[in-house]
Amino acid sequence: MKTITQPTLLRTAVLLALAGPATAGAEQLLTVDASAPAPDPRTGTIKLGTAKAPGGHALGINNQYLTRDGQPWLPVMGEFHYSRSPAASWDAELAKMKSAGIDVVATYLIWNHHEANEGKFDWSGNRDLRRFVRLAHKHGLDVVVRIGPWSHAEVRYGGFPDWVVDAMPTRGNDPTYLHYVERFYREIGRQLDGLLYKQGGPVIGAQIENEYNLAGPGHGAEHIRTLKGLAVKAGIDVPYYTVTGWDQTLYPSGEVTPVFGGYPDEPWATSTKELPPKETYAFRFGTRVSGDLGAQTRASQQGTAETDVDSTPFLGAEYGAGLPAMYRRRTLVSSDDIASMLPVQLGSGVNLMGYYMFHGGRNPVAGTTLEESTKSGGYNDVPAINYDFNAPLGPDGQQRPVLAALRPFHWFLHDFGARLAPMTVRRPDVVPTDPADLDTLRWSVRSRGDAAFLFYNGHVRQYPTPARAQVRFAIKLPGGTVTLPRKPIDLPAEAYFAWPVNFNMDGLKLTYATAQPLARLDDGTWVFAAQDGVPVEFAFGDKARGCVHAARAHVDDTSDAVVVDAIEPGLDTAFTLRCDGKAPQSVLVLPQAQARQTVLGTFQGRRRLVLSDAQAYFDGGRLVLRSAGEPHVRAAVYPALATTPKASTVMKTDGRDGLFQVLEATLPAHDVVVTVKPLRAAQAARPIRIGGNANAAVQPDPEAFGASAAWQLDVAAAKGTRDVDSLLLDIDFTGDVARLFDGTRMIDDWYYNGQRWQFDLGNLPAKRQGPLTLTVLPLRADAPIYLPREHRPDFDGKPQLAELNAVKVVPVYRVEIGR
Repeated sequence: MKTITQPTLLRTAVLLALAGPATAGAEQLLTVDASAPAPDPRTGTIKLGTAKAPGGHALGINNQYLTRDGQPWLPVMGEFHYSRSPAASWDAELAKMKSAGIDVVATYLIWNHHEANEGKFDWSGNRDLRRFVRLAHKHGLDVVVRIGPWSHAEVRYGGFPDWVVDAMPTRGNDPTYLHYVERFYREIGRQLDGLLYKQGGPVIGAQIENEYNLAGPGHGAEHIRTLKGLAVKAGIDVPYYTVTGWDQTLYPSGEVTPVFGGYPDEPWATSTKELPPKETYAFRFGTRVSGDLGAQTRASQQGTAETDVDSTPFLGAEYGAGLPAMYRRRTLVSSDDIASMLPVQLGSGVNLMGYYMFHGGRNPVAGTTLEESTKSGGYNDVPAINYDFNAPLGPDGQQRPVLAALRPFHWFLHDFGARLAPMTVRRPDVVPTDPADLDTLRWSVRSRGDAAFLFYNGHVRQYPTPARAQVRFAIKLPGGTVTLPRKPIDLPAEAYFAWPVNFNMDGLKLTYATAQPLARLDDGTWVFAAQDGVPVEFAFGDKARGCVHAARAHVDDTSDAVVVDAIEPGLDTAFTLRCDGKAPQSVLVLPQAQARQTVLGTFQGRRRLVLSDAQAYFDGGRLVLRSAGEPHVRAAVYPALATTPKASTVMKTDGRDGLFQVLEATLPAHDVVVTVKPLRAAQAARPIRIGGNANAAVQPDPEAFGASAAWQLDVAAAKGTRDVDSLLLDIDFTGDVARLFDGTRMIDDWYYNGQRWQFDLGNLPAKRQGPLTLTVLPLRADAPIYLPREHRPDFDGKPQLAELNAVKVVPVYRVEIGR
C-alpha cells in the first residue's frame, strides 16, 4: 500500500476547492490498451474436496475463476450469523437475502456459542446449524461455513470458549488444543452430514481459521494444513477450502484458496479524525489486499497470498456491506460509500463478491456477554449485544437504503457474471498516483477478445469529487478501438457504474451502451439501468441497420454504426430489435431510482421483475411486501401476471405503469402508543479512560453506567393483525451508550453514532421480568472518540449530553401475494 503524503492531500484539497460544476472545454479522452490476448485459465493449481453432486452437477476452480457445471461462475456471497438471530426468523431472512441477489450465504460457527462449557455442545434453538443450512437450501442458497476455530467476528476471545483460553495455548499445533479442535470439528461434521454438496446439499465451502499470519514451528502453513486435515477427517468434505488472504496470511499453497476483502473505513483504528481516502475506492492493478482489514496479529514474513497471485483466482469474502460501531471509533456509512466499491472491486478482478456483514444480528447472552471487549483482552470494544453492522438487512430484517444501491450490481452479476469472470483486468494508460489522488479519473476495463466491461468510480467516502467534463473512453481491442460515447459527455460528481462493450445480444453485437446491463428476462426483454445525469446511448454494428425500431428514442443509422440516443429512461420499452429471422428483443432502460427498486424472482411460473419502495421478496412462490410505517403498499410487476393472484388483503391489480402491472393496497393504519416516564436524571459521567491493547479510548467500566439517565417505556398492548409483520421500537437519543432492559435483564444496547436504533418488540422474552427501561450514559464533550462530523452533536457549551429525543413504535405492514 502506498503511503499517502501530506502534499498529495494538500494538492487534492486545493483542486477540490477550485473545482466547480462541469463546464464545456477540451475533451478528456481516457485510453486503455486491451489488445493483448487474455491468458487462458489453468486448472490443477488448487486442490478441491469432493466437487461432484448427485445428478452429475459439479463445481470447479481454476487460477482465474470458479466454475459451475463447467461454466464460469461469479456468485454474490453474503454473511449472516445464524446464532446471532432468532431461529424463528431464519426462513424469512434467507428468502430476503436470495431475493436481494445473494447466491451464497456465509456464516461463522462461533465456538463459544456452541460449547460454552467443556464437552457440553448446544446445537438447539438459535444455534441449530443443521436447520439453518436446510432452510438456506430450501431458498436455493449455497452455504460456506466458516469453521474457525478462531473467528474474530467481534466476539469474546475471537470465539474461543473461556475454558480453552484458560487452559491451553491456541492458534497453533499444540496437541491439547488440537484435541479439542478436532472434537469441535467432529461435532460440526455431524451437524452437516447429509447437507454437503457431494450429498446433494448446499454446503460448498469451509473457511479454515481467520486472519492468520502467525509464523514459526507449529504455526503458519503447517497449522493451516493440520486444521484442514482435521476438517476432512471430521467429514467436512467440501469443494472449496478457503482462508482469509489479507495482512500477510500464511497457508499451504494449493491446499486452500485465499479470499480477500476491504472496508470503506477502519472502525478498529485509533484516530479520532476522518481518515485519508481509503484504498477500497481505488482500482488495484497489482496487489489484491485492500489496506488494513483489522487483523489482530502482526506478520513477520511475506504472505502466501502475495506469492500465489498467478495460481489462485481473486475471490472476495469480506467487502464491507456496512461497518460495526466500535467504542473509540463510530463510523456510519452511506449507501454510495458501500455501493461504489462494487465497480472498483469488479474492475480490479474480483470473481466472488463476498460481503461482511449482509445481515445484522445480536450476540447471545450466556453466563457472560460474548462481545469482543478490552475487558477480556480484546483489541476493540463493541456493544455487548447489538451487532447491527449498519448492514443492508438489519438485525430485525429491516431493509436499509444501501440494499437498493447494491441490487443492480447483483442482478448484473447473476445474468452476466459468466461473461465477466474470464475477463482480464486492463490498466488504463493514466491512473491515480495513490488513493488520495482525487484529480485523476478512476476507471478500469476487463476484457477477453473484443468483449469488455468498463468500470468507473467517482465516489470516495468523505472526500467530495468534482464532476468530470467532456469525457470519452477509448478501448483498444484486438479487433479495433471502441471509443464511447459518440460525443463527449459530462459525468456527474459521485457517479459509478459498469458499461458493456461488444456485448452479445443474441447474435447482435452491442458495440457499447452508456447504461449498465441489469437482466435478461425470458420473454426476450433486455433490462438496463441508467445513471442519473448520464445520457443514455446504445451503439450497434452495421448488422443492426434496419433492425432498430424506436418510438421513444432517436435512431441514427446514417454512419457505420447504428446509434440509439435521446432515450428517456422509464417503464416503457425504449426500443425494439427486430432482425430478419430472429425473435424480437425489447430493450427497457430503467431510471436509476427504479433500477434500485428492482427485485427479480420466479412468481406465477415465470421470472419477473418487481419494482417497489417496500421491502419485496419471494418466498415459496409468493411475493411478500413489507412496508415500514406506510400502510399504502405498492408494487409494479413485469411481465404482468396471467391470473389475478390471491392476496392476504384486498389488492387493486388493474392499474398499469408503462409495461408494468401495478399491484397496490391500503391497509388499516396501526398505531401503538409509547408512554415515556423519566426515572432518573443523568449524573456527571467519568472521564473516558485511555488504555487497552490499542492504547485508545476504552468502554467505561460497569460501575460507570450508574451515571446514566433512565426512562421507563410503557408500550400499549399491541393488538396483532395479519397485516402487521412486526413492531419496531424506534429510539432517537443523544449520548454515549444506550441500553434497553426488561426489568434488570439487558436485551439490547447501542453506541450513539447518528444512526437510528430499532428493536423488534417481537424479540421481547416470553417471560418478562418487568417494565422496559431505557438508559443513556452521557456523552462527554471531551470524549476522545471519533464521530462522523455530520453526526457529532452540538454541546452548546455543556460538558455532556444524555437526551432522549423521541421514542415511537413503527409498524411494519405486510402484504403476501400468492400464486
